[in-house]
Amino acid sequence: MTATQVRVKARTRTPWTPSQIVLTVLGVVVSAVWVAPLAWALFTSLKSETEAVEVPPHWLPRVWTVQAWKAIFENGNIANWFVNSLVVSVCVTAVVLVVGALAGYGFARTEFRGKGALLGLVMTGLMVSPAVLGVPLFTTVQQMGMVDTYWGMILPQCAPAAMVYILYKFFQGIPRELEEAAFIDGAGRWRVFFTIIVPLSRPSLSAVGIFTFIASWNNFLWPYMVTNNPDLMTMPNGIATVMNSYGIQWAQLMAGGLMAGLPLIVVFVFFQRQIVAGVAHTGLAGQ
Repeated sequence: MTATQVRVKARTRTPWTPSQIVLTVLGVVVSAVWVAPLAWALFTSLKSETEAVEVPPHWLPRVWTVQAWKAIFENGNIANWFVNSLVVSVCVTAVVLVVGALAGYGFARTEFRGKGALLGLVMTGLMVSPAVLGVPLFTTVQQMGMVDTYWGMILPQCAPAAMVYILYKFFQGIPRELEEAAFIDGAGRWRVFFTIIVPLSRPSLSAVGIFTFIASWNNFLWPYMVTNNPDLMTMPNGIATVMNSYGIQWAQLMAGGLMAGLPLIVVFVFFQRQIVAGVAHTGLAGQ
């Protein structure tokens, strides 16, 4: 191909349409709105505590310093908070995947007396705020002797109705002919579930797992209610203790917030394809 042909092809490139321009500008504006809080947190964490509370506030630090980052490592138990959050989030995610998959498949494929009433009871959970259940859940956990334990933080988060509903809708869309063919070949219900249904459900299971992990990692209220032990604090609870006799240390708080959000950013960057595929396969985008 000659240089003249390359120049001709470059000149004949289709110009942007007005709709493309509008969508691009809108995308840039929306991206700026989402990135602005992260940028503000980063710049604030690089200020001194005195400069972080100045009025009127300003974006860029006058004196760049990493004092807040050093202080959060020296004064806070970051490693312990991170491990606690990781243990709780991974365990919650694993249990939710097992319980949600079994419950969703049971509702989608089996018939039993009272199925409609039980499914309606599960769906009622979509209309109840978790904060409303805080007191009865805490009373139950206290009576079971699980206050200030990992199990007390994990088990009450392990039955979200939304995840059961997502998997239930996905299982309904799987052709029954696949299961019937396996039954004819002599496979049982459990073998069909593990060898056919679960492999076909990987996009939805991945999406449910990622959503559950993010929700559990960000959960502040329940771990705060169920534990008073500093050694069991999760990242959100630990960062909330970044205070001294003068009040909240804003630069340290922003540094801790960025550290707590970093694992979630990594999860989204590496698993964004699974998130999109899971939403598309479950029909959640149209809900």
